[in-house]
Order: sequence, then structure tokens, then C-alpha cells
Amino acid sequence: MTEQAVRVRGLRKRYGAVTALDGVDLGIRHGEVFGILGPNGAGKSTTVEILQGHRTRDAGEVSVLGRDPAAAGREWRSRIGIVWQDESAPAELTVRETVRHFARYYPRPRDPDEVIALVGLGEKTDSRIKALSGGQRRRLDVALGVIGAPELLLLDEPTTGFDPAARRQFWELIRQLADEGTTIVLTTHYLEEAEALADRLAVIATGKVVAEGAPPELRRRYGGRATVHWTEPGGGARSEETDTPTRTVAGLMRRFEGEIPGLRIARPTLEDVYLRLTGQPTERPTETDQESVR
Repeated sequence: MTEQAVRVRGLRKRYGAVTALDGVDLGIRHGEVFGILGPNGAGKSTTVEILQGHRTRDAGEVSVLGRDPAAAGREWRSRIGIVWQDESAPAELTVRETVRHFARYYPRPRDPDEVIALVGLGEKTDSRIKALSGGQRRRLDVALGVIGAPELLLLDEPTTGFDPAARRQFWELIRQLADEGTTIVLTTHYLEEAEALADRLAVIATGKVVAEGAPPELRRRYGGRATVHWTEPGGGARSEETDTPTRTVAGLMRRFEGEIPGLRIARPTLEDVYLRLTGQPTERPTETDQESVR
């Protein structure tokens, strides 16, 4: 077994005159949660579809679990779990019937009832698919993706339609699967989700990987400087951009002899980095971390 579960070099794909992927390189280690970020049309879904073996490539080398997806057979496919953007479950079956049916496609599936409980559908076991809410149907899609106990799980916008509580529950499921050794590739529009789950991220824009690394590393490399805000005696608001906010705060402590009025430190977020890397306008103020020094 090689160190990398997924290895991509020079991946290219065109749709007529449109270039979807223009020389993408990726390396994803076994047991890693790897996030792919990018605006609509950047090439995220095309990349995942090629890794699945459901879309051909025009050029480049692709290895997934040691095989080329374009030529891999049934045994290889049984080692891959997929959660599609679109629903894949038949509307007339119940949740239990659906999960048990899909379990038969795999040589060593997980227990269907265990998986149903894992995705939070235990109370909907006997409900028909057509009676589920949109978020519940999405949970069922996740159940069908993990029922085969996959070595690699490909998730394309998996929490679309989830409410905040359901999204947090899904995050716990992903962390549990990662702890069990499952390699996970995730595309998402939710920056908070990417930061909460991914060991490393690749940002794709106009068919190219424009940055790759762990979320803290991306913030350091591309986030820019921190801004220290405070209030001077008499009510005057002041701020200073700096690469060393701790040193700036230490200097202010000496001046104010302790508590610093109105102190807050604005640090670049992953969203700030993402917007900068993809060339999108920032239409909101930078989120801040409130920090006080006593």
C-alpha cells in the first residue's frame, strides 16, 4: 500500500470550449480528511466524478486506492463510498428497505440498522423516502455512502439542506469514520465545515489548484496581517495592522498598566483566505476574536 490513497497529476478536462480542469495536482494520504473548495464552476465536482470513475479525463494521471478509476472493476468500486449531490434513493421504499437493499451490493457491509442510527434516522426507519424532509433524505444519502464500509468516501456537498443541528451531527459521523481509518474527500461550500473537518484543503479556481495546506497554514500564508483595536483615553478608537499582535498587545499593556480599553484582535478567517484566493469580493467585515489581557 502506498502512502497516498489518491494521487492526481496534470489532470485536465474540457467541455467543448470550456476548460473545467487545467492541470490539477493532488495527493491525499490514507486516513486523511481532505477538503476541496472552490466557487461554482471551478471544477470541484468534475474532479470528484473523475476520482469516482464516473467521468473520463482528457489528460493526466489518476490513481485511487492503487488503481486507475477509468479502468477499475467491481472489486475496486466496492471499496469506494459515494454521496452524490442528487438523491439516489427510490421514493417508495422505507429507510430500512433502502439501506438493506444497498447493503447487498457490498461484500462486507456495515450493519444496516447501525448505519441508520449513525446518520440520525433511527426514528424514521419505517418511513417511506417520499415522506422524509429534504435534510432527512440527505442523511439517507450519507447512509448509502457508508453502508459498504468504504476505504475511501467521496462526499460532494453532503450537508446541503441540513439544519445546523443536523450538520453538527454529520460532522461527528465524519470524525468517527476518520478515526476508524476511512479516507474522506469532501467538497463543500461551507467554510466552517471545511475548517472543522479537513486535515488539509485544496482551493480550486478556474480549473487550477491555487492553494493547498492545512487550514491554519492557509490562514498564515494567505490571510494577511492581524489588526489590533483598542480605545485611547478620552474615547479615541485606534487600530494597528501587525504580523506580531502579541507584541503589540504587550506594548499596550505597559502603556495602560493592565486592562486595555476596547481591546480586540481581528484575525483573518478561512473565509477571508478563500475569497482572496478565488478572486471574489469580500462584502462583510472580518470576523474578530475578542481577547482581553488582565
